[in-house]
Amino acid sequence: MMTVRKRIIVLTADAGFGHRSAATATAAALQDLYGDRCTVEVLNPLDDKRTPAFLRETQTEYDKFVRRMPEFYRLNYQLSDSPVPAAVLERALIVILFRVMRSILKDYDPAVVVSTHPFFLAPMNAYITVRKLRIPYLTVITDLTNIHRLWFSPGADLTLLPTQEAYEQGVASGFPSDRMQVTGIPVNPVFSKETRSKDELRAELGWAMGMPTALVAGSKRVKNLMSVLHVINHSGLPIQLVLVAGGDDELFAQFKATEWHTTAHIYNFVTTMPQFMLASDLIISKAGGLIVTEALASGLPLLLVDVTPGQEEGNAAYVVDRGAGELAETPAGALEILFHWLDRDGKLLAERASISASLGRPQAAYQVARLAWEAAERGRIVPKSRLREWAPRLRELLRTFDIPDSE
Repeated sequence: MMTVRKRIIVLTADAGFGHRSAATATAAALQDLYGDRCTVEVLNPLDDKRTPAFLRETQTEYDKFVRRMPEFYRLNYQLSDSPVPAAVLERALIVILFRVMRSILKDYDPAVVVSTHPFFLAPMNAYITVRKLRIPYLTVITDLTNIHRLWFSPGADLTLLPTQEAYEQGVASGFPSDRMQVTGIPVNPVFSKETRSKDELRAELGWAMGMPTALVAGSKRVKNLMSVLHVINHSGLPIQLVLVAGGDDELFAQFKATEWHTTAHIYNFVTTMPQFMLASDLIISKAGGLIVTEALASGLPLLLVDVTPGQEEGNAAYVVDRGAGELAETPAGALEILFHWLDRDGKLLAERASISASLGRPQAAYQVARLAWEAAERGRIVPKSRLREWAPRLRELLRTFDIPDSE
């Protein structure tokens, strides 16, 4: 008898790298574990032509917004994280994205949905609830701490959290503890599957052996990176730099045009970042959720040189408060941190690396995949009393905006 494959969809968006990375990591783990029993699709509802242009464009404009108006971004993040504005935003997202979500769920008829972006939770819950569907959905939160209220969707069967601090924030907000679990943020399964040593990886990559190696993760949103690299380049430190521009052609050109006084390996965009991290001794980066999570999964100490106001402040605090890295306020401060880390044969660097490894969760994608599969087998577990309570209000909202709950 032929087994019918379960269809699993993973929803994501492309504002920054973290949401997409968590989605693809989850999909890869699902394929590894259950590839003979399921079909996995990674979808971005914001790319749907029925999504209003202003919302689609938030993805392409995200970098500019964060770089040019960081304080405004912080204010917008903080204001929308208050109870009333968050509730208004949820209703707006239902109205804006309900038709898109309805179409996706009808077309794919999934056994379970995993979402790595908060915009999709309210409209997905609205459609599933008013149609009385048994499709469970899981939320995968992609920030370490300072979790925005939009992430805590009351209709989620499971909300998967990156840290114990995030779990405690959920409990404090009244979210049911039996529908939360700390898994970590999903990272590429390569982080847990790679068996080669640092030296073996460096030999394959053509990097120098026996020299402290700093991976520099750049992008359009890392401010003042060249100023930091300038002081390191002229410091005389015995360090090897691996410079990755993150696909930023302008930054890549700056890397190439620099006269390097230390060993430097220059790349624009790479698809083998897990191997690069596992071959390095430390990372110089901003405090983005993705890069911080991957660094911890690799046991890399983090020298943070930039923090985007809002959720990244929580990421930076998580790293610094636990001793897995330090935050440099100035280029000179970054150099001072490096001197301290490398002094006494790298004693402090080794301590930071040990703490980083203890915080990392390289198996997170597999844990999320197993929970998603269990949900697909089991069905929805949100209390029926809550669904009956929500349904009339959701139907009234849809009627107000003349949105049919079916086509």
